Amino acid sequence: MNREEIKKFLRHREPMLLVDEMDLQEDGSVVGKYRVKGDEFFLQGHFPGQPVVPGVILCEIMGQCSSLLIKDYLVGHTPLFTGIDKTRFKHQVAPGDTVEVHAHITNHRGMLFFIDAKAFVGDALCVEATLSFAIVDNDKINQ
Repeated sequence: MNREEIKKFLRHREPMLLVDEMDLQEDGSVVGKYRVKGDEFFLQGHFPGQPVVPGVILCEIMGQCSSLLIKDYLVGHTPLFTGIDKTRFKHQVAPGDTVEVHAHITNHRGMLFFIDAKAFVGDALCVEATLSFAIVDNDKINQ
């Protein structure tokens, strides 16, 4: 799935669309990728002369890449983070890197989903976390 296909179900848009491609695996997991170009807004000032992708952005990349796992629930709905747990940052991500996210659902209760996600650059594990999302009706956003 490319960016244009992703936009059909994920409501994020530039500059906050942080996934370039996604593929559902035979085992039910997902692999998503984002290429860090170097001109992203979140690199400005983080850090001058030595840009590093902020940890919160890495969590957002993992969340967006995980969305293919709950794609069927997203029509008319928006996934909102309810938790980012057991997060460990292991390796920096810099301009020119391609972040590859591997994720799978570990639990699902109603419209609440729990996902284990790991982000890599090459073979290096950069971050891992347990993410949780509530699927909210679009009409109820900002109420």
